[in-house]
Amino acid sequence: MNTTAAATEAQVTVATIRTWCRRGVITATKTAGRWTIDAASLAHRITIGAMRATRKAAKVVFSVETMLAIGGNRWQRNDMDRVYINNWPQFAGLDLSYYGSGNISSASYRGKRISHSQGSKLLGSIDKVWYDTADGKLHCRLGYTESRVATPEEVWGHVVAGIRTAIAAL
Repeated sequence: MNTTAAATEAQVTVATIRTWCRRGVITATKTAGRWTIDAASLAHRITIGAMRATRKAAKVVFSVETMLAIGGNRWQRNDMDRVYINNWPQFAGLDLSYYGSGNISSASYRGKRISHSQGSKLLGSIDKVWYDTADGKLHCRLGYTESRVATPEEVWGHVVAGIRTAIAAL
């Protein structure tokens, strides 16, 4: 099969097919400057692409099980049933390391280095994060500090996006 027919079958561009051939993603031989593609190899690659697309399209479901799977801790008392997400800074993209004394030794937010004090303020911008089984939603209680790097609402948005990404990766 030539590159044009392969591109039509895989619903990609001819350039993509040529790249797959060069990288060995599909089995192909080059004769007189033209690629000849193995149909079985191409069919296998199309199947892999379909599986990936299905995984990406999977809907994110908030449940007790998914919250526990990403590191939440369940708490039940009287008529309340919650899963607390204590590792919320990780989902927000806040990375802190500490000295033995407990003081922050380095801080970064969403891959960008920030000052220790701004890291501390970001950490204090959200007090608690939890999933409530009564309404099936994520909740947070905002803290009392605000950083110059991001507002508490922006941090909360990143927490929710990070939790969605972690659940989708399960």
